[in-house]
Amino acid sequence: MPDLAAAALVDEELAAELRERRQHRLEQVLQVAVFVVVVGGWEIAAQTGFADPFFFGAPSGIANTIWRWTTRGTPAGPLWQHVAVTLEETILAFLIGVAIGVVAGFALGRNRTLAAVFGPYVRMGNAIPRVILGSIFVIWLGLGMASKVALGVTLTFFIVFFNAFQGVREVDPNLVNNARVLGASPRQLSLDVMLPSALSWITTSLHTSFGFALIGAVVGEFLGATQGLGYLVATAQGAFNANGVFAAMVILSAVALIADALVTTLERRLTPWRPASQRAGP
Repeated sequence: MPDLAAAALVDEELAAELRERRQHRLEQVLQVAVFVVVVGGWEIAAQTGFADPFFFGAPSGIANTIWRWTTRGTPAGPLWQHVAVTLEETILAFLIGVAIGVVAGFALGRNRTLAAVFGPYVRMGNAIPRVILGSIFVIWLGLGMASKVALGVTLTFFIVFFNAFQGVREVDPNLVNNARVLGASPRQLSLDVMLPSALSWITTSLHTSFGFALIGAVVGEFLGATQGLGYLVATAQGAFNANGVFAAMVILSAVALIADALVTTLERRLTPWRPASQRAGP
């Protein structure tokens, strides 16, 4: 009887694994189907004149533009330079914004007085439209990288801050009290109890915050720059080149997907105890 029960358990696990693989293959097929329907329908509409290619572009024109930029360069220089500039701005904004957001969120979540004093100012800052800040940063810091990084930091900071703040506030009080009873110092309480507990909240915000850092860099370049993917978008827009605008958007999407995969890897390393179903993002 035990052998039969064990065999039944193994068969059930194999069946569950097989269902999971079939579900995964079905999802991949549906992803490809959606892409084919959307892009194919767009191309047919452009070729038949239902959608004017001058205003709406066409997938074939977008692909040709990306190929031309990749092989011959853009009108403003090699494509890799623009991608590298945008990535550098994004990574700097992401790292600075995450660092400041974690420290500030942890400090205010840990200290009730600090939260009462600075909380209203944080909410006021979060309510300011970022496009306005982008214009101010261009005036203050010029058209160089500093203004784009500053705008990206303002977008990244608040996301990480509120997650870190809420993560500290959501720490189990019984866990904190038990650590105090065992003689944990305030430093040990912060580093060994509260920070690991809040880490799930912080890592969850990394996906969104990197995307916002990229948005900050691109919007800053769009407002005023001499390099970057946002600059390519602004240049294509000024020339009424719809294919160029969409080509830059496709490149941005590819960069964002690669970055999201890297952030997911980082999240798995920081929180290995979390199941995949509880990780951020679809």
